[in-house]
Amino acid sequence: MDRKMNFIMISPHFPANFETFAHRLYENGINTLGIADSPYEELSQGLRDHLTEYYRVDNMEDYDQVYRAVAYFAHKYGRIDRIESHNEYWLELDAHLRTDFNVFGYKNEDMLSIKTKSQMKEIFRKTGLKVARGRVFTSADDARALTEELGFPVIIKPNSGVGASDTYKIKSEQELEDFFGYCNPQVEYIMEEFIDGDIVTFDGLTDHEGNIVFYSSLEYSEAVLDTVEKDSDMFYYVPRDIAPELIELGKKCVQAFNVKERFFHFEFFRIKKTKDLMALEVNCRPPGGLTIDMWNYADDFDIFDQYARVVKDNQFTADVQHRYNVVYISRKANKNYAHSIADIEAKYGHHIIDIESVPGIFAKIMGEVGILARTETMDELREIVQFAQAKQ
Repeated sequence: MDRKMNFIMISPHFPANFETFAHRLYENGINTLGIADSPYEELSQGLRDHLTEYYRVDNMEDYDQVYRAVAYFAHKYGRIDRIESHNEYWLELDAHLRTDFNVFGYKNEDMLSIKTKSQMKEIFRKTGLKVARGRVFTSADDARALTEELGFPVIIKPNSGVGASDTYKIKSEQELEDFFGYCNPQVEYIMEEFIDGDIVTFDGLTDHEGNIVFYSSLEYSEAVLDTVEKDSDMFYYVPRDIAPELIELGKKCVQAFNVKERFFHFEFFRIKKTKDLMALEVNCRPPGGLTIDMWNYADDFDIFDQYARVVKDNQFTADVQHRYNVVYISRKANKNYAHSIADIEAKYGHHIIDIESVPGIFAKIMGEVGILARTETMDELREIVQFAQAKQ
């Protein structure tokens, strides 16, 4: 009789739509072992039903506590086969535990290249990809000298950071001096030339050997920084058609960053003037928000189940044809829209998948209400977005 695989899920309840990973791993005959700091009673019923066992720690930031939880599971169930959170925040914790328990996947020594933007740049360059000029600066004087070289505007962001948090567009010497007043002295920052381009992504999943078994893309109405700064509506979508050059560069990145049996989310600039692609950063985890669900709607399949099959048997069985465009449309509470949600449903109901409220922490970017819709053509997609976001 085959031994059951043991899969430790770090923080399996967050974000809520990732709970389905536990469901599908469990349904595929894998021991799902959860570790988090939430009381068991506060986990959803669905998650409780699909965890083989749950170990609550007082503090996820205390490595010794989490280490003891993994040791307990190893003692009770035998060798641990996988440790995964699918979450940027816990990437280093996952790697530390994998290193200490000798588990398949990224280890401590891999973290520098997938967590720090300066190392990513080096790997991009070695792979032959274009990158924005810039580097880590070590002092205020060094930063001033660097702006002389790059010219304003510049982008300053943490060398190791998630998303657009703590990221600044600096347009003048005065704004740079202001930045020195409010920046976090504990953080190492990187400065880059400002690129006038749209962000496009190459996202997907690889098998055990690092072959891409599924890929997709995301395009955004505008940069997250602009959405926050202007408090504007945004939308983003999974397109049916993906540019061949994006696929080619994405494949190079998957190889260069040694992505094995993992989700990936690689960001590129499409430069407005030339339409050339320039590598921005890599994220070795699934894209955030509802993107992973949008993949399912774009192709009528179940990525959570396919992931479980890859983990268990290294097999991806879905027939991916990129059948639909899927769009997320934000609506903010402080805007005066021309059409109500009921109007949108009445007019475009056959395209609408779901309408949901967004938790407060994400609302500044994602809006208080998110509309998910799918279309066969980009014209239909644009029409729905315009109608949903039109103002009185």
